[in-house]
Amino acid sequence: MITAGRAGTTVLGVTLTDLRDRVEAALRGFLADRRAQLTAIDPELAMLSSAIEGLVLGGGKRLRPAFAYWGHRAAGGEDSGAVVAAVAALEFLQASALIHDDVIDRSDTRRGEPAAHRRFAMLHAESGWYGDPDGFGDAAAILLGDACLVWSDELLHGSGLDPVTLARARPDFDAMRTEVTAGQYLDVLTQATGDTSVRRADTVARFKSAKYTVERPLLLGAAIAGAGPAVRAAYSAFGLPLGVAFQLRDDVLGVFGDPAATGKPAGDDLREGKRTYLVAASLEGASITDRDRLLKHLGDPKLDEDGVELLRGILVRSGGLARTEDRITALTDAALGALAGADLDPAGAAALLELAEASTQRQA
Repeated sequence: MITAGRAGTTVLGVTLTDLRDRVEAALRGFLADRRAQLTAIDPELAMLSSAIEGLVLGGGKRLRPAFAYWGHRAAGGEDSGAVVAAVAALEFLQASALIHDDVIDRSDTRRGEPAAHRRFAMLHAESGWYGDPDGFGDAAAILLGDACLVWSDELLHGSGLDPVTLARARPDFDAMRTEVTAGQYLDVLTQATGDTSVRRADTVARFKSAKYTVERPLLLGAAIAGAGPAVRAAYSAFGLPLGVAFQLRDDVLGVFGDPAATGKPAGDDLREGKRTYLVAASLEGASITDRDRLLKHLGDPKLDEDGVELLRGILVRSGGLARTEDRITALTDAALGALAGADLDPAGAAALLELAEASTQRQA
């Protein structure tokens, strides 16, 4: 039986905290080089560089690099600076997705700070420039997200992994970027069409978040290690349900979480009209009156705290919250069962168990 350790426990010669520090160092070094490159083009680009640094280095759980690294180690891979740099590239993919997501959702904040498009809109307004501040902010953020996507590729290929290993890793890395883009579009489409089905909510959760948060990083780590089909199958059986559970937890926190911990106002998902599993399950179980109320107020950008509290009550009364929590538990149990039956390095698997707990029991 494998049991999860604590963040300070040494696993295969590396602690989970050590890994975070090493990923952070790889990102800082890469960003310092990119700042020099950008400011050599034009000093005005320092603002662009600062915005990316603020997001990438300003927090985050580093779950994607962690799943990729420990997936690599649990599959028998060796520790190296090149591996750490390669998995750190996933943070730029995450940053790109967050920046673009905030533009799409018209979110004001990210990690307790102004979202990128808001930051550049304020710069425009405060500087007294010509044109529309919001239009400038959107344009700058889109380009910022594009830069992060380019840099994810650049860091992976400049990580120091040999060409054969990079060739093995490339298909998972490419599939991950395609899947998250497809999931993002399906999320936008779902809000536009008003599809409130549990089936569509599950599809969006899988591709917008689950696969690129857990499953694909694990498969990337397996590819770097040169793991065979059996390990890859075990990682998919572990990673996909765990990734969905991660997203469901995110959906719950988006409505019921503490803004001081999440960095975003509570209820933003309701104001944005997100057709999450939580909402879909609540609509299935709600009374006719509550269903009409939920549909009436879902997607109202002016929804105040009283309105948020009203909708929270519906999510609880309908059984939607309880159903979501039950599904998080069932998915997590399925994921842990798949990992327990896999032929993996026990210490590496223990690190993956700890990450699984952190992903599904978090408060932010």
